[in-house]
Amino acid sequence: MIELLKVLACMPFLLYSCYSDIKTRRVSNDVWFMMFGVGFIFIMYDLMTYGLPYLMRNVLSFLFIFAFVYILFQLGAFGGADAKILMVISLIIPTFPTIEIGSTSLPVNGVPFINLFAFSVFGNSVILTVIVPIGLFLYNLIKNPSESLKRPHYMFIGYLTPISKLQKGHFRMLDSYSRTKDGVDFRFTRSGTEITSEVISELKKLQQEGKVKDGVWITPGLPFMIPITAGFLTAVIFGDLIFYITMQFMLM
Repeated sequence: MIELLKVLACMPFLLYSCYSDIKTRRVSNDVWFMMFGVGFIFIMYDLMTYGLPYLMRNVLSFLFIFAFVYILFQLGAFGGADAKILMVISLIIPTFPTIEIGSTSLPVNGVPFINLFAFSVFGNSVILTVIVPIGLFLYNLIKNPSESLKRPHYMFIGYLTPISKLQKGHFRMLDSYSRTKDGVDFRFTRSGTEITSEVISELKKLQQEGKVKDGVWITPGLPFMIPITAGFLTAVIFGDLIFYITMQFMLM
């Protein structure tokens, strides 16, 4: 019962962090302080119940996750909020929670060899991000098949949108562009082009002059907090996806 309560206690903070990340691409540190404050009740309960072995396991779990996410953060592969939520999770739920619901035991795939819950949450979130490119590909294939197939690699990372519907937000154009004597040259760049009021105004002007078509490729830049939350739920219900996939290959 206590393991289920831990999961339920974490969910409001995870869901709010998704909302905040979508709206502002930021999550306040207050969220993690409050989440830890609620989780501290469970930490103290487990400490009094299981004693020193639990404390050692909790400390080791936190130190491992801290070192892991710190390296990713320094490499620029991870945001500060993403790192903090995994560290808080590692303190509240250091190992996989075993939950009994009727005759069903969660996670249904059992506990992986590396029994570090937060690490499995991260692994699951990475795998689940693959769903986004597949979804974008199918969307482009259905919505704009003729234009999309001209740039098939764009179909996995963005979508075509009319210039008239461009708005400032957490989006970037996949291309950079420059005026030439023949019109406008669009080229793919790794950093893309930030969509500002000036860019929108210039593109609309170029469209009116007949120098560009009414459509540019943009990428939404999915907040990683969403895959982390999905990875958390997947770990609780199903288990570790990497462990499961590895075992399936070994048994083939």
